[in-house]
Amino acid sequence: MADRTWPGDQLIAAARDGDGEAVAALVSGSHPHVRRFAHSLCATPQDAEDAAQEALIILYRKIGMLRASGALASWMFRIVRNECLRRTRQMLRGSEPLPEAAAPSPEEDVLLRLEAELVARAIAALPADQRRVLIMRDVQGYSGRMTADALGLSTAAMKSRLHRARAAVREALRPGSDADAASGGGADA
Repeated sequence: MADRTWPGDQLIAAARDGDGEAVAALVSGSHPHVRRFAHSLCATPQDAEDAAQEALIILYRKIGMLRASGALASWMFRIVRNECLRRTRQMLRGSEPLPEAAAPSPEEDVLLRLEAELVARAIAALPADQRRVLIMRDVQGYSGRMTADALGLSTAAMKSRLHRARAAVREALRPGSDADAASGGGADA
């Protein structure tokens, strides 16, 4: 069975401090999780593979910027999500994909960061029990049974918490919601 745990805090700290072997092990250890995120978020398998590779490249280049080792999963999730969104927008516009070396425009970069920040805030605002279930299922890719077992819940209780968590995040991201208005995304912004 595949390893479902993210690389440990010591490895992340060593990688942040510039240890080349730790960086390589971190990228390798994160790869299955990043691929799983990408395949669950991107529109096509090819986009998922490309998004996963892009996320791992960013991890390799910018690991020193990661502030807390516990934030690795959410950081990688945001990178993959942003890349999948970028690729979906390109596909919907019917434009040719940007060359791999091209960076998004400053406006697109700001929009992607704002969207990622809104999602991160919505997830962070969840009660701890709902946040744990949502992260295990939707971010880390655990099965329902594994999530329920890990949290000591029945499958029904886990599903109920997951449903409430998803609904709360969806509501927080809905245009005109209280969370949207509080972040400056309301009609007056």
